[in-house]
Amino acid sequence: MRLTRILLVCAVLCGVAPCLRAEYISLRNGQRLHVTGYQIIGEKYRLQVAGGIVEVPVDEVISIDVEDSFAPLPAPIAATAPFREIVKAAATHYNMDADLVASVIAAESNFDPKAVSRKNARGLMQLLPQTAARFGVRNIFDPQENIDAGTHYLRDLLQRYDNNLALALAAYNAGPERVRQFGRVPPYAETASYIRRVKKAYEKSKAGLTLETVSPSGPADKKKFSSSALNPSASSASSQLSLSN
Repeated sequence: MRLTRILLVCAVLCGVAPCLRAEYISLRNGQRLHVTGYQIIGEKYRLQVAGGIVEVPVDEVISIDVEDSFAPLPAPIAATAPFREIVKAAATHYNMDADLVASVIAAESNFDPKAVSRKNARGLMQLLPQTAARFGVRNIFDPQENIDAGTHYLRDLLQRYDNNLALALAAYNAGPERVRQFGRVPPYAETASYIRRVKKAYEKSKAGLTLETVSPSGPADKKKFSSSALNPSASSASSQLSLSN
């Protein structure tokens, strides 16, 4: 039966032209890989991913979906956005801008609570197990625990880098030790792309008039982009956010 399945998949692949668009491959462990090409070698898939080639057993692959079958990146904190109330609660608790938290989630996991990266970062805010443990997370895939810890960590990074969003996001993506090593945003293409995606989503949310900023004093002025990632009403976080690299 296993051999039959492999032969059927091979037959399909042989009759199809090479992949012209990116696809997602879902694995049994909950991980979803973004690939630009694949082939079967023996009993393994050889997958083309950003940065190189990975191989996974055929039996570990649940499905292969073309990229355009997925919904567009969710707008941060929109009325129908997933986990909206959890994000707002965490943002309120840590005096953060809910739109920024949601923008990070969108870039990290596209709001997939079971997401697992190649570096073993997990859940909505892609926490490494050691980071999750540091913030008291018991179930890293639980949306509430994951978002609470990720928001706490992001708040700490913003305070550490004097509200410099680029440095805080670089540390969130590549680690504070890399920011310390280079004394600036690390020269990694992945990190630079990550910062651009979060900033773009965040700026769009501020310009779109459709999103909410958590503030004890009520919704923030949405007529123009607000540069405060930390809640401006918080006495401990009143400085303005720097968006420069």
